[in-house]
Amino acid sequence: MAACRLPVMPSIAWDTPGDESQWGGGFIKGASRQLPQYGLGQRRVRFKAMASMTVRVLLLLSFFLRLPMVGHELEEDTQEDLRLREEEATQLRLLRLRSLKQRNEELSRAAWNALLLAPFQHWHLWAVAGVFVLLLGLCCWLRKRSRQPESGCQEETTSCGSTEDEEEASKGEDSDDEGHLVKSLAKRVRGALVSVAYKRRVAEDLVSDLLGVFQARLANSFFPVLEPAIGVGSAFEGWDPRGHDAVYRLLVPLKPPRGHTFHLEQASAEKMPAKNRIRVQLQCTCMRGQGVGNMLCFVHQPEEALRTNQDSNLLNDLCTSAARPGFYLDVQKIARWVQTLVSSAWGEMAQWHHYSMKVLPSRRSCKLQLTNACGRSLFVELMFGVQQGDSDIFLSSQVAEHPGCFIPGTTWAESYAVAEAKFFRHVAKQAPQDSFHLTCLQLCAGILEGTSFSTDTWKTVGMHLLNTLPPASWTRREFVSRMQDIMWDLRKCLEEKRLDHFFLGNENMPEDIALPPAFQAAEPLNLFQCLVQDPAAHAKALRELEEVQAQLRRLLFYGA
Repeated sequence: MAACRLPVMPSIAWDTPGDESQWGGGFIKGASRQLPQYGLGQRRVRFKAMASMTVRVLLLLSFFLRLPMVGHELEEDTQEDLRLREEEATQLRLLRLRSLKQRNEELSRAAWNALLLAPFQHWHLWAVAGVFVLLLGLCCWLRKRSRQPESGCQEETTSCGSTEDEEEASKGEDSDDEGHLVKSLAKRVRGALVSVAYKRRVAEDLVSDLLGVFQARLANSFFPVLEPAIGVGSAFEGWDPRGHDAVYRLLVPLKPPRGHTFHLEQASAEKMPAKNRIRVQLQCTCMRGQGVGNMLCFVHQPEEALRTNQDSNLLNDLCTSAARPGFYLDVQKIARWVQTLVSSAWGEMAQWHHYSMKVLPSRRSCKLQLTNACGRSLFVELMFGVQQGDSDIFLSSQVAEHPGCFIPGTTWAESYAVAEAKFFRHVAKQAPQDSFHLTCLQLCAGILEGTSFSTDTWKTVGMHLLNTLPPASWTRREFVSRMQDIMWDLRKCLEEKRLDHFFLGNENMPEDIALPPAFQAAEPLNLFQCLVQDPAAHAKALRELEEVQAQLRRLLFYGA
């Protein structure tokens, strides 16, 4: 610190009247007023006090001037120290957090390992439990699958019953005894129809899968091409009287393989049975004009072609040579061929897990019996046919058996089954929701069973009536009247000994049914021509009809 310079006090002139050594009685020279004079000692004391005070003031000022400089230096040192300490604390916290995180990860990993490895300490118990659960699930699934048809039928039957109850409640005029009887008959008939509808879908799926396997196997062969099956007969038309024991018939159309053609040789429809034949002819498949690749021609290279394809030869395996030159399709050979295909392909079917299959003996068709785990059987029959042009008329393998009449394998019958199925579908589209036309047909089939009246006879009568009366006249209110109409028309035909064929010469035919041109121009065929030639058969038919009518009256009006 620099030395303090004391200010020089100005000299004071003292004006004394007396001696200059006397300090006490003088006056200050030039003062406006007279001051008291002090002694020398007092003046020295006063001067020291003033000097001391001045030094203290200067020291105090120098201290205050120096204080900001010192505070600034102290603040910089303190901040540096605090920053270092804060960095050390931060690094220490990071180290602690890192170590804590590593410890938590180790603990979590150890916990998961312990949790995952804990079940494997008792692996044998878990294995036994797993096998038990799988067996239990498999049993439940098999039980559900085996009971599915029955449960589905019960649900649909219950729904039909509830619908009938609602209709009965809405119509007070049907509350009499006749209405209750009709309701009971309708429930019984429609319950069987529901079961038939479910089994019909099962049969269609089964045959569709079978034909899919056949087509894959026969893709490169010279056997007939199996087209998609068509459901025919009473089970698919919806009026089969046997209900649960119905036979589900499907017609499988046959198409000629490449290099072959089918020619239909039809006899007169009046011949019973009509001896229709299907002749197989070879077709030229040379490269000129056809571009079939390297395929051999059965016409111009027959020996080489047959030798090359001797394992898949239509003429040798499925045809029979007649007395006249040529080869004809043999129904019996085709039936055996399809039966062999079904037996070999059954293991590839999905139904193999749910049904046991048995091929029943049959000379002209393929009959299958499918039995589920509950012991319920489903009967399916595959018939074979060749289409007449683009119509709904086929030459079918199903020929009516006549006592004492041998039918060779090359004989095919003209079948109207596909056209009949289309007619019933046409009626179902136009009929009201509560139509009873199928119930009438089913009840007639049950009553006429065991008599000399064939199914085709009363079915033809019913189709004529369905094609004549409006659809609204087949409701439940008109059920009894329609049953009487069927019986009256049948009696009238018997008395006149004439029942016209439904498709031959019928001008009032629905447009969606395709018939050959010759059918529309033909004269109506009399199905009762045999009664004209046999009076005894005619008298027997009249007696049986009397018994059937009496039975129907008891059933409709007395319930017995």
